[in-house]
Parts: sequence; C-alpha cells; structure tokens
Amino acid sequence: MGWRVIARSAIGTRHQDQQQPCQDYGAVVVAAPKAMRDGQRPALEGHRHGVIVGAVADGAGSAPHSAIGAKLAVATTLKYLATSEAWLQKRQRSWQRWPQPPSEELMRRLFTKAVMRSQAQITQQASTKGWEPQDLACTLLAFLATPDWLAAMQIGDGFMVVRYGRAAPAKAEYELLFEPDRGEFANQTTFITAADALTSMQVAVVGQPPAFIAAATDGLERVALRLKDWAPFAPFFSPLEEYLEETPNPETDDEYLMSFLTSERLNQKTDDDKTLLLCRCDRST
Repeated sequence: MGWRVIARSAIGTRHQDQQQPCQDYGAVVVAAPKAMRDGQRPALEGHRHGVIVGAVADGAGSAPHSAIGAKLAVATTLKYLATSEAWLQKRQRSWQRWPQPPSEELMRRLFTKAVMRSQAQITQQASTKGWEPQDLACTLLAFLATPDWLAAMQIGDGFMVVRYGRAAPAKAEYELLFEPDRGEFANQTTFITAADALTSMQVAVVGQPPAFIAAATDGLERVALRLKDWAPFAPFFSPLEEYLEETPNPETDDEYLMSFLTSERLNQKTDDDKTLLLCRCDRST
C-alpha cells in the first residue's frame, strides 16, 4: 500500500502576455519526522506508505507580490501539518494509527493553527520588504490524508475532488469536497490575508479510504467542474487517475502532466495560471 503523488504549476497565457510570473503554487509531501526536525522539506522517496499532506494556493491577481504569498502559504502549511505527524511519532503515535478518523473540531483547530502560521509568515515578509500583507494575498487549500481517511480545508476558490473506495469502481464517482468561495461579486473570493479568513474556512473530515485526490486552483474550474452545480466532470479526472496508476514515480516523470497543463487546447479554454496536485493510493504495493 502506498501513494503516488505529483504537484505541478503552469503559467497562464494572460500572465505570459503581461510578462508576469505564475502566481500559483502547490506541493505535496510525506510527513517525515526526521526531515521536519532537521528543518528540511520532506522527500517524496518515502511516499510509498503512510501520511501525506498537500496544499495549493492561488495568488490574488490584484496583489503585486501574491506569487510570494502563495509559496509562503503552501510551505508553511505543509511544514506545520507534517510536524504534527512528527510530534505524534515522538509519542509512539501517528495519524495513520489513529483509532478512528479525527473529529472535525480537532482538525479545524489544526488547520486554524496552520493558517495562522501562514498569516504570520506573510505579515513578517511584508514587514521586512515594506509591503502590506494584502500585497501577498492568496487562497489556500490543504489536506492531510492516510489510506483510511481524509481531512481537508479550503479558504477561497479552487477545488478539491476525491474518489473513495478500496477498489477501483467500474464507473468512477468523483466528489467535490467544498464549493469554491466566489464571494458576493464576480471574480471575488476570500484570501488568507482577509480579516474573515478563518471564519470563512471550510473544513471536512471523511472517514472513507481516499483512492484519488485532486486539488487545483481556479484556473481549472471551468474545465474540471460543471459550474451550474459544481459536479466534477469525470472525463477530466479519469485520465489523470489512470496516469498515476500507470506511472510508478510520477514526481520524476511529469511529461504527461506538464504537456496537459501547457497544451494549446487547455489554454484556449482558460488563460489563467494552473496548478494541479494529484494523489492516488496504490493498495497493491
């Protein structure tokens, strides 16, 4: 039993034309206690078993330094969530050996602390550079998953789609965890730098084995979701899951995913930056 994982970003044609950087960022790591104690980013080589954490952030187009904010939010969130596993393992425990799925209240506290640390890092970076925290505004989606359950959060837009089950069904059934936060007006959402970020945070704990997880920024919403009711579009996700199934080490073999994210066909449908994080639980290993 183990995980196959990958996270990649591609700059949108609009930002290419405007000579702006990609304002998205995403990453997925293993909750490796030794690496976290040493202050290093956990390596993906250990992803074959256990607990994984992932995060995706989309920098606000109106914020001049949102690309920096997105990277800070993802890195800080992943480090905090992975450190929680390290803390448990020091005490001969683990999220993977939790007696039952944790409560939503417990995970809300955990995600709240991760967001608060991300906010603090953004505020510190802004102060150092002479910026305002809003200059680094970004959305944030994050999750902590074991082969038996999934806990996730979302502030702002973007999406997280999951398929559950221990065996691949004849017809994949993909579920959207949260409806994207669209705000009161068009092109409006909540960012983690906002005063109401924590009160708007959506949290879910699902006590089913996650077979497939896809998290993405809003640049892919219109091609991955049916916007009238937010239903996942299965033909979008099925080939991506098949790619993970057929690729033993997707993090080192990303040609398929990058070709998709940078394809002319996709760019004709969306000119925004695109980040896609994919996880598949391989129960045959």
